[in-house]
Amino acid sequence: MQSIDRAMTIISILLQNSPENKLTISELAEDTGLPVSTLHRILKAMIRHRMVEQDERTKQYGIGSIWLEYGLLIYDTIDYVSQMRPVLEHLMKQLQESVYLYKPMNDESMIIERIDDTSSAIRVYDKIGLRIPMDTGAANHVMLAFKAPPERNACIRRLFPKNDQVAFQNYLEEVREKGYAESDNERIEGTTSIAAPITHLNGDVHGAVGIRVINFNLTAERREYLADKVRAAAGKITGTFGRQQLN
Repeated sequence: MQSIDRAMTIISILLQNSPENKLTISELAEDTGLPVSTLHRILKAMIRHRMVEQDERTKQYGIGSIWLEYGLLIYDTIDYVSQMRPVLEHLMKQLQESVYLYKPMNDESMIIERIDDTSSAIRVYDKIGLRIPMDTGAANHVMLAFKAPPERNACIRRLFPKNDQVAFQNYLEEVREKGYAESDNERIEGTTSIAAPITHLNGDVHGAVGIRVINFNLTAERREYLADKVRAAAGKITGTFGRQQLN
């Protein structure tokens, strides 16, 4: 079990770097706090399983090819996402903004799809696979707002100090009434996020559709227009696929 924990720590550190920025064993030792001798043994086993790769010239380590293979295999099995993609692509073209699909995962969410708008000269992207704490961002707030009360309350108790819980509950009630959530400059300065929930027909939350826009000169009219279109897209997905699970 300890070896698995250490291997996943190494992978997490390597993932924080871009593919071209590989790390030496000394840098990995510093980041992990493990002795070089221990790291060498673990890395040797990980290379054998293609979990990491070593550049023969620089001797630096990076992410192995097996993760791409696994990711593509899993991605191809997400039939639900492939069916929703036309709705997301239409929203992207309609708004000329990049569109995200989020899935709740306990006290976090994960971005499981992104449809990029390549027409904008200024673009701010979040990576597919990024995990975001459930107390942060419009998509997470709207998913929390539409969760069943027992699940929502339990999550809030885990994430917020007791003194902040009532105020956040009141905020979530406002989100439920509007049908969408907004956040300004919360994760990335100079941006606004808008998201609406994807729900099962019984009311359970499957996920959220969201956008992130540069908020320089973002007018109230434009903000309202964006919110209406995001909410409509999420509603269309709910109406079409609400009987299925977001896998």
